[in-house]
Amino acid sequence: MDNSAYTDSTTAAAAALSICESLIALTEGKVIGNRDTLAVLEDAAATHRNAITSSPNPDRHRAIAALIQRIIEERSPAS
Repeated sequence: MDNSAYTDSTTAAAAALSICESLIALTEGKVIGNRDTLAVLEDAAATHRNAITSSPNPDRHRAIAALIQRIIEERSPAS
């Protein structure tokens, strides 16, 4: 397989969405706890927030972090 398939933004987005859906399904199936899911999502959001200052495309990382944060807020017990 050509490595360019791994860098295509549509493919990357679909893979990320699938992984996130699987993580949420594992949580809903009580395989892992909600706290663990939130921790994974927090780490992902932090990674993108940290990339904002050094990225040639900071707006993309800012948008990704915001989207992940919205998912976190929807999954948090306080919501």
